Amino acid sequence: MGTGTHPAGRPRAFDEEAVLDRATEVFWRYGYEGTSLSTLTAAMGINRPSLYAAFGSKEQLFQRAFARYHETQLAAVRAALDQPTAYAAIAAFLRASADKLTSAGHPGGCLSVQGGLTCSPENTRISQVLAAGRAATEAAVAERLSRAAEEGDLPDGVDARALARFVMALSEGHAVHAAAGASREELQASVDIALRAVVGAPR
Repeated sequence: MGTGTHPAGRPRAFDEEAVLDRATEVFWRYGYEGTSLSTLTAAMGINRPSLYAAFGSKEQLFQRAFARYHETQLAAVRAALDQPTAYAAIAAFLRASADKLTSAGHPGGCLSVQGGLTCSPENTRISQVLAAGRAATEAAVAERLSRAAEEGDLPDGVDARALARFVMALSEGHAVHAAAGASREELQASVDIALRAVVGAPR
């Protein structure tokens, strides 16, 4: 356990985290159902028996890859939300999101949107895993804004959960546009407008 060995006790012939990162990029680029096992094994640099031995199945591999991806994303979200005011937290979240969605080194957009918004009936678990990931991010935003409301840092009558949903809808919409080739500058221009829409929030 945690030693990098397979059940027979012999060391694995590959770096499991690096291989997971390569699998993540393939799922990110093609979606769960658009990703074939041959594409995965070619990108990961391992054969099918090794994939099955290390990860179980394509679905289990996806769940491992997404869990690793989402853990990193959620940590970045919490860091962005750690601002002294609601307005600054929203701005930091949306700015950082736009930057990440368009950064070099990975496909445009985000895995939680492109991985499988819709799947065939036999793969509904994939859509559910991704939806749960998006819900966890929204919950983090809502928690921060609810605290702001309790502290009097949001205008009277502002629904913190509805505001969190608005912020997430913009970020997720940006993911779709980034996957289609929208630039960082274009997404940041949308953030400018969104921040004017929440102009009532204290700064």
